[in-house]
Amino acid sequence: MNYPCLYAAPFGDITLIFDNQQNLIELKLHGKPEHAPYPLPDVWRQKLDAYFSGRLKNFNHPISKQGTVFQQKVWQAIADIPAGQVLTYQDIARKIGSHPRAVGGACGKNPLALVVPCHRVVAKQGLGGFSSGNGNALAIKHWLLQHEGVNI
Repeated sequence: MNYPCLYAAPFGDITLIFDNQQNLIELKLHGKPEHAPYPLPDVWRQKLDAYFSGRLKNFNHPISKQGTVFQQKVWQAIADIPAGQVLTYQDIARKIGSHPRAVGGACGKNPLALVVPCHRVVAKQGLGGFSSGNGNALAIKHWLLQHEGVNI
């Protein structure tokens, strides 16, 4: 059984989904209280509070094992991007021997948004895409990058 929880971020509610051992298996940058009835574990509330207050820069959380080998390779490259920095889809593609569109597709499948910081992956010029956050995804990506000190 999965346990969805809600966290009130500065840009709106975040949904975190845990398994029965309280392992984080998904983080979505949107949510509704009626879809997340369980209390958020204190350790994750503290981590998110620290991130949004600027005290925590990187979550240092393992990537998801749910994806393909290729997706996991992309997610690991994303997890290695330090706060306050960005890489382009092309940068990551070169790093792992792939194509920017394939990297973008894997970014869109990242189940641990924010924790594996796909918001730090941008286009050659501008923000690029972002599949987290429903209709306000690009506004959330922009907010997160500004919060981390990146001006795009």
